[in-house]
Amino acid sequence: MYQKPARLFLFIPALIFYFHAPVHAHAQRHKKAKKEETVKAPEPWQVDTLIRPIPINRQMFTDRVAEGLRRIDARDGKVDNRISVEDTVTSDMLTDVILHRIPVIDIHIENLDTDHQTKIKYHRALENMIERFRNKSFESGDLSYFKKAAKNFEGLMIAIQEHTVKEFAHENANIYTLDNSELLDPYPEEKAYVFETVGKAEPAMMIKRLPSFAKEKYADPVVAAAARVVPGTILTYATSTSYLNSVVRRNPDPLVQTIARIASESRNPLKVLPFLGEIYEKKKTIAEIDAIAKDDKAYYKALVALKISGDTIGGQALDEEINYRGLQFVRVVNSLHESPDAVRFASLADFNAEELYFMMIGSQDEIYTSSFVWMFNRMMDKMKPETGNDFLVRVHKYHFRTWIRMCAGYNTLSPFLQSMPEDNKNNLMKEFVAGLEKGDANDLEDAVDVADAFGSITDPKLMDFLEKEVLQNYERCKNNEKGLIVYGLLSTIMKSASNSNELTDRLSIIPPITYVPYKQLENNAGKVIIQAFFYGDEDGRMSFASFKSNFPSNKWKSTANSDWITFTSDGTNPVIVYANLPKDEPEDEFAQRKLQAYLSDNNIHPTIIIHRGHSYHLDGSLEHLDPNVKIVMLGSCGGYHNLAKVLDKSPDANIISSKQTGAMSVNEPIIRELFTQLLAGKNVDWIQSWEDLNKYFSSRGAHEKDLFSDYVPPNKNLGAIFIKAYRKMQQQSEKL
Repeated sequence: MYQKPARLFLFIPALIFYFHAPVHAHAQRHKKAKKEETVKAPEPWQVDTLIRPIPINRQMFTDRVAEGLRRIDARDGKVDNRISVEDTVTSDMLTDVILHRIPVIDIHIENLDTDHQTKIKYHRALENMIERFRNKSFESGDLSYFKKAAKNFEGLMIAIQEHTVKEFAHENANIYTLDNSELLDPYPEEKAYVFETVGKAEPAMMIKRLPSFAKEKYADPVVAAAARVVPGTILTYATSTSYLNSVVRRNPDPLVQTIARIASESRNPLKVLPFLGEIYEKKKTIAEIDAIAKDDKAYYKALVALKISGDTIGGQALDEEINYRGLQFVRVVNSLHESPDAVRFASLADFNAEELYFMMIGSQDEIYTSSFVWMFNRMMDKMKPETGNDFLVRVHKYHFRTWIRMCAGYNTLSPFLQSMPEDNKNNLMKEFVAGLEKGDANDLEDAVDVADAFGSITDPKLMDFLEKEVLQNYERCKNNEKGLIVYGLLSTIMKSASNSNELTDRLSIIPPITYVPYKQLENNAGKVIIQAFFYGDEDGRMSFASFKSNFPSNKWKSTANSDWITFTSDGTNPVIVYANLPKDEPEDEFAQRKLQAYLSDNNIHPTIIIHRGHSYHLDGSLEHLDPNVKIVMLGSCGGYHNLAKVLDKSPDANIISSKQTGAMSVNEPIIRELFTQLLAGKNVDWIQSWEDLNKYFSSRGAHEKDLFSDYVPPNKNLGAIFIKAYRKMQQQSEKL
């Protein structure tokens, strides 16, 4: 247990001397000023040591700053004036900005020639910034935020002191000033300018903050801007019973008023919202869309037709609705996988080529291999005589990189490319790897699709062509930091995609991809802790029953309560497995939370996570990840968004995933192989594991063998490898 420091400046060594002799120091500066009258005295914020002692009636506020810093320091398990994460460069940056720079800012506050209440206001604002820092990830995301936010805080404070607030606000209308905007409370015009400017530039981000400024006049232009980008959020507010309902309905913007009408008049506002543009432009009425929405097939067809028409208002809501509705059809097909094709795919017979295309894209996290291949062949037949290139143009090349990645993964890329002339094929594949430097630094979805595809493309001529294109793009991006990292990594991955050991050597910036050292899986007591997540649907209960077969009584002991079961190995290498019981929904999630609370209260940190359930349950499992986790078995698709979510919380995790929904007959052998190595105290070797598993499934039926072929071991999960390496290189390039 760490003791709370008595005062902020006992926690900050730089200030100790000035507690003992502040008057002496001040006298020395005074003498020097007399001798060097021509030298301008430093400003208070240029002196990094206390000019005078802190009055007792302000020490409680500096104490709060100190306590906030102590809590951040303690996040890694010990208070040692260092923030420790896996990457030492990141550790150095975080330590310097948060534990070293912020205390100096607090000194500057005390040095300012301003009144008591103003200093208290600054201390409180600094405390709030520390709390924001504490709630952010130290492992991923935009790590430059911490440095820029701290610099902005002091810059804004100085601008207030120098009476240049207006100039500062106009030059720095950004997220950092927004987050520090409580300092602008005495300057309502400047604060309004910042909120409105950032709101128009980043409406999707700003509308989430609406509750904090809804009563201000500048909320109106933010709501109007957000209506064009995230109309679903405006609809949520318009249908709520909170005061945010009136904030939306008071807005004079015609599009906002159209959303308000949908909220009031539609029987199914969420289904009508994607047609916002047509209703706004008076092409269709709310009643007409309500009528179409009654029939699932007609509604899906109308959604795709709207997408192809090029409607852009409500684009995100439209995309989400297309994906969701298309997925429902694919789930029916998946559930009939044992039925004859005539029965299994009967529900898809009436869909045209573009409708099948959007359906496959939207179901990428769940579609079975056999489902994709049938739908692909059907799409190609329906597409004729149109070429693949012309077809993609007609669907506005919607997520075409995802499409190419899926085709490569399901061995259908060659027939798709063969449907077009050679020039069109080359231009399409050029475009496939071009422009990956665009977007935010953390916008990697397209690049990950490309990296994943490289692991599945077997045509050597095509790979040679793509390698040359990647190198040309690398040269083109010589002045673009994101581009250099993206194309440099893609070039490395292309050269070694088939040789995991070689790729490990080339990507020394990340932990080895071919194995996980046993020592990294142990806790301080020498135990390996595993947590498994189960859900209360029929599939979850069956998975749980099958999972228990991995723990024979001659090797494991078990204990259980009303919410979870614990398996403890009997051998010399202790392994403990915690698994929640698959209770009826929503009791299954309550059981997970109770288990999580038990683990947290007892300082038990799993290093291996096993998710057993459909993809739509995955968020519930990933919610409980932390940086200690080194192996994550998804048991379901490892698409970009799922990989990113895992690596956001567990940046060095080795991810086992499937191209389709996980199969119980495959999950169990993989788990047994993992347990075999753990019980022997061995490193978890992915190459050896997959050799053993290949032998096992070769002796099984063709169906199980095919299912296993869809599983991707961590050393072949090029999407995850790309994300890890990119983030490490991005952090190091910043050298903050």
